[in-house]
Amino acid sequence: MGIYLSRNIASFIFSSPLFSKKNGGIPIPMQLENMVSLVSRTGRHLQRYDKGCRQVVGCIPYRYRQTKQESLSTEEIEVLVISSQKGKGMLFPKGGWELDESIEEAAYRETLEEAGVTGHLEPKLGKWRYKSKSQGTFHEGYMFPLLVNKQFESWPEKTVRKREWMTLAEAKEACQNWWMKEALDEFARRKTQHQKKEEQDEPVCT
Repeated sequence: MGIYLSRNIASFIFSSPLFSKKNGGIPIPMQLENMVSLVSRTGRHLQRYDKGCRQVVGCIPYRYRQTKQESLSTEEIEVLVISSQKGKGMLFPKGGWELDESIEEAAYRETLEEAGVTGHLEPKLGKWRYKSKSQGTFHEGYMFPLLVNKQFESWPEKTVRKREWMTLAEAKEACQNWWMKEALDEFARRKTQHQKKEEQDEPVCT
């Protein structure tokens, strides 16, 4: 994840006027153009563990795209996937949850560092326990949906990652991690339930 971003700089980011505290304390960006010029964190001296399991957190960034079918206009969900640094497959942005940040701050930071997007963070999709392929140790991964409202052309990991908007089906096919596929399934289920509820709540003309 790039060059080390010092703890002092990280503390400044989340305590500075660039952020307001809304939605239960989640940091909401007000102006992030200067922030994205900073480099990513590396190193694990602040890494959070629980009973030997590394704590990992990430996001499924998404947006709505207008599509037309015959005379009807509908909204289709697209999700943003990124390439792994090793270039083997696609995944969603994620990384280590560190001791000096909340889980929401970690999710937001990793998504900005790796995918170069920001937006509205929604309640988490769940927790998955998985084994790291490279290290052979167990991790616990948390995933959040993030409704994107800003996409930057420059971001900390632009030179080492590619990003691509995909449909839900395309993303599930491309994603290399089984637990992220399950998180995507949960995301799709939640959005389907929400859409059905909205349809049921619509007033009926008589």
